Amino acid sequence: MALGSYLSVTLLLSVLAAAKCDIPNGVYPITEQYAAECGYTVSVFPQPGHVELRASYFSCHTDNKDDEVFTFNFNLVATHDGQKETYALNKTCSPSLPWSPKESTCEVNYMEVSVRSEITCPSETKDDLSALKLAHSSTTSDWQVMFLIEGEQSLPRNLSEARKQGYLFDLTDGRLVFRAPYGQPDSYSTMMNGVPVEVVYATLFSRQNWVVLMVDLVATCSLHKGLYDDSGYMVWGIPMSPSPSFHNTNVRIGLNGELLEQSAAEERGYIMETYNSTIHISIPNNAEGGYRKSFVTADLHEFYMFNLYLEQILVADNNVEARLGFHRMLTTPLLPRPVFTENRTVVGEHMFTVYLGDVPEDVELVAVQLNGHDFALPFSNTSTYTISTVAQPNNTHSYTLKVPFDDPVIMQQFSKEDAAMQHQLNINYTLTVQPENDPYYHFTSVTALTDVSPPTFDTVCSESGISFRLDRRPSDHLWDISIGSDLLTPELAKQRGYIMSNDSQSLLLEVPLFTEGYEYKEFTLKGFFGTFEILVRDHGTAEVQSSAAKTCPFSTTELIVCSTDGRMTVVADLSLAIPSGEIPARVNLIDKYCGPKEVNGTRALFSFPLNTCGSIVTFDKENVKYQNEIFYSKEFLNMSKQVSGNATERVIVQCTYPLAGLNRLFKVYRFESDITGIGHIIHNTHSTEGLQSPTIKPTAAVETTSATATTKRFIKRPAFHPPAHYIRVYGVYNSPFGLGKRAKRSSQSKVNVGIM
Repeated sequence: MALGSYLSVTLLLSVLAAAKCDIPNGVYPITEQYAAECGYTVSVFPQPGHVELRASYFSCHTDNKDDEVFTFNFNLVATHDGQKETYALNKTCSPSLPWSPKESTCEVNYMEVSVRSEITCPSETKDDLSALKLAHSSTTSDWQVMFLIEGEQSLPRNLSEARKQGYLFDLTDGRLVFRAPYGQPDSYSTMMNGVPVEVVYATLFSRQNWVVLMVDLVATCSLHKGLYDDSGYMVWGIPMSPSPSFHNTNVRIGLNGELLEQSAAEERGYIMETYNSTIHISIPNNAEGGYRKSFVTADLHEFYMFNLYLEQILVADNNVEARLGFHRMLTTPLLPRPVFTENRTVVGEHMFTVYLGDVPEDVELVAVQLNGHDFALPFSNTSTYTISTVAQPNNTHSYTLKVPFDDPVIMQQFSKEDAAMQHQLNINYTLTVQPENDPYYHFTSVTALTDVSPPTFDTVCSESGISFRLDRRPSDHLWDISIGSDLLTPELAKQRGYIMSNDSQSLLLEVPLFTEGYEYKEFTLKGFFGTFEILVRDHGTAEVQSSAAKTCPFSTTELIVCSTDGRMTVVADLSLAIPSGEIPARVNLIDKYCGPKEVNGTRALFSFPLNTCGSIVTFDKENVKYQNEIFYSKEFLNMSKQVSGNATERVIVQCTYPLAGLNRLFKVYRFESDITGIGHIIHNTHSTEGLQSPTIKPTAAVETTSATATTKRFIKRPAFHPPAHYIRVYGVYNSPFGLGKRAKRSSQSKVNVGIM
């Protein structure tokens, strides 16, 4: 993985103070080769703008005082996207422990060895160290180096030539330093106790007359890249000892240059184990001081980086101590980093609650798509949706999305399998990895089932009738709407005079007063109450599940109601048949003892059973008609005389029922019909002769002739009829009336019925 993809920089060192063994001041590009030769390591970390420059105590541009005080005094010039910025790097350091006789460092890009020496730096230039001298001699010596490669000695070469090949030899006040980049021709790779290592073996020698001074400089560094195991640990290994002549005494580990005692390392989850003379170091993913980064390929991934620092103390057979330090950048492979969603919906709340969890800290939710509708975050203040963010203790955070069931964005359909309404919400989360803003999409779908309730109507009273409104729902097809036992259809509405509009959004039914289906009660001359009921039935079983009944007050000048239980209720305006409009003194039906229940001026209210009060019954093959008359005069009539011979004005009232709808007709004085009858009020100013057999046929309008002619007015008033069972109809000609003889069977008959 190329970390340069996160931060591309060009680094320059501007040297303000030269080292003790002079190197000219100037500006030096820190290339990979120059860094490895001069003792620098540059690391780029995933955090925005995090670049680490690590320098050896013996690096080229470090001021060294007696191998005890080291001063770094540089300017770092960084170029990023064409912009240059300069950072002052000034630091003075001293080793925390005294130098061991031999110090070895295995850096990321080079190996370095320093040994205690009595060789010192001469006053003249030492670019190629060709003038190194013994401390006890002033004679110039010719220093050379030979490399031992897997037991074979290379040809000697002078230090100038070795320097050109990338090797560095330096002599401080008390130490001889040798540094070599990895992969040099004179180094070699081998396996040591199952661990790949790179070895560089240099012998530095100088011939002094009959004496040869030789110094062995050997570095052995592990090339182990690290392994990631499924338990969440990065594992790295080193040989227990780089040479049989050394044995291990102590190992300490840490991250970012900080060494920990064994107890502290164990508290942080580090594991150090030994197998077959190999030390295995295991570092948990969540180790403090590690670096983590999210990464988008096809899915969301992550990787971890550990800047491992390890120090190993070795003791040779002659009790000479050697310290071996390792710096390694360990990087895990790309690991799947799935986020997860959890449906936390409580159906009783009628709201989806969806939890999006385990979102890394460098990943941000920026938008959501709800059933194909895109919404940027945060939601507007007017939105019915809400989303909240909660930080979690494991360096992650979570989001909770809430969307009401009844929101238009929710998809709804009836589930026959569950016999319930299914609400569905498809969510596509848009997350971005920071700071690159690389998008990642996470999809989930949640459903919820709710019990299906019958539809409910909104009802409104008006002067002319009652209105019912139903807002459509996806579950409405589970129910049938009926008026009584009849299914509400456009054909039924047209037949009965209802006004209906029906579409996918709503159903509106306007029921005019006096159309079929009303039930009336509490009649007075001031008004009455009308009730209309709509039934909601199960589509499969036809069972009534609910109803919407509305009762409204109404007022009218005249009305006639022919009920299914055989009662006629009439409000008659008597002034309509009186040209002068004078108020009558007495009002009654054919039977003079049947008077009105209420009189107010010219208006009278009658309510009586059809087969009482002198009603006349006529019938044909299809219908039976009940007729009575309202008589009135200005004078008080003789109560002992027959009404029909004295009245001068009359109003005829009629109720007509189809024979097919009658269940009982005067059987044991009961009346029962499936439907209401058709009523008429006929105003007539005419001679009363022949009142017992009226032959006036009802019409729908007022007819006016000359002053001597008869004035007639017919009012047709249907009324409510509740559901009834269809059973056998008894004809008049074979029903027991108690009249003393069988009525003649003909196409039309009449029966005068008195008070029963």
